[in-house]
Amino acid sequence: MNITKTTILQKLFEPRDIAILVYFRFIFGAIMLWEVFRYFEHDWISKYWIEPTFHFTYYGFDWVKPWPGDFMYLHFAAMGVLSICILVGFKYRICTILFFLAFSQIFFSEQSRYLNHFYLIWLVSFVLIFIPANRAFSIDSWLNKKIRTDFISAYSIWLLRILVGIPYFFGGIAKLNPDWLAGYPLRFWLESEADTFPLLGQFFTEEWFVMFFAYGALFVDLLAVPFLLWRRSRIFAYVILVSFHLLNAQLFSIGIFPWFMIFATLVFFDPSWPRVLKRFKVSKKQKSKITTLSKNQKIVLSLILIFLVVQITLPLRHYAYPGNVSWTEEGHNFAWHMKLRDKDTVFIEFTATDPSTGRSWVVDHDEDLTQRQESKMSTRPDMILQYSHFLAEKYRNQGYDDIEIRVDMMSSVNGRDYQKLIDPDVDLTKEPRTLLPKSWIVPLED
Repeated sequence: MNITKTTILQKLFEPRDIAILVYFRFIFGAIMLWEVFRYFEHDWISKYWIEPTFHFTYYGFDWVKPWPGDFMYLHFAAMGVLSICILVGFKYRICTILFFLAFSQIFFSEQSRYLNHFYLIWLVSFVLIFIPANRAFSIDSWLNKKIRTDFISAYSIWLLRILVGIPYFFGGIAKLNPDWLAGYPLRFWLESEADTFPLLGQFFTEEWFVMFFAYGALFVDLLAVPFLLWRRSRIFAYVILVSFHLLNAQLFSIGIFPWFMIFATLVFFDPSWPRVLKRFKVSKKQKSKITTLSKNQKIVLSLILIFLVVQITLPLRHYAYPGNVSWTEEGHNFAWHMKLRDKDTVFIEFTATDPSTGRSWVVDHDEDLTQRQESKMSTRPDMILQYSHFLAEKYRNQGYDDIEIRVDMMSSVNGRDYQKLIDPDVDLTKEPRTLLPKSWIVPLED
């Protein structure tokens, strides 16, 4: 057996301390419970899923809809209960499946709510279904002693490390673009916080600080995973990352993301470290070395490889599209492009035309969209196309058999001059929603 294969077997299938999975299960359940509470506290459930009459959906997921009326409150309440069950490890397998499905529903039913950390939560909730994090210090293990164990296969830990490492690494890759390397859009955001940020705010308008922050964030993201994997630099890297997340939490409104990453990044430390939080001993067990793969292990390894291929391909797919991704938005979602663009639309006008009569009129999109939906749509071509299709269907139901929708708008990205984002001569009702490049997006002029 060659060295590479032996290394893979030892890394993925040799026994490792389950303590880190117990810790991660607890942290995930606690933070998800906190997030559910925040949605009730701020009444975001009604604002984002009940009040809107139209919901933006992802390509291929038009069939995912919010529950009608107040049933969305029950949906979030159920997610809170499921979070508690995951936290304490009660009916863990069933609850992780139900939580994943419940979170999928709210994630895919409203595209205007897309956030990178929601995508991360969706991925983590999916992977937790297959990780035996309930086999110790859980209600399940107390009720069923047969599942109790102090050791699990190492691949469970590596899957979590991969998930936590992906936002760092690909967040760094995404920053390797001309705008970020020139200090945009960070320069605008720091300037806006100069008078309110404690201590460091006095430097926010200094060019050296803007570039230090931009390149510092770039290197923190790119080097986070290798430094966390190297034992000698692990503590130093973690301290830097905690400082980085705390600074981001102060600068930006990014919800639970910095706090989740602060706690989740500890998965890179020795799997047994959580045992220092409580004085309990691990049972002695001979760690046998794996020399051959069983059929089940081969299946697990194959699924992990497929998962990795998908997670590597999705963040890089925007390179297959022409133009600047911050302008076209093609390949932007699911790619860990975090805080890379400051995009603004100063003017947007939807015009409906009835070819049979030649009559045209300006659409009042306030009738269909909330303020947040309008704001998000105004800079995202795919959402503009989706709303245009909605308008066409709406007017057909009113008796207009062949309606045309055109959009005239002026947008800017990262401080550039305002220019047209959508070709105003194109009837968007004739343009299909597709993953292919869109010719009706006007190229960015630098």
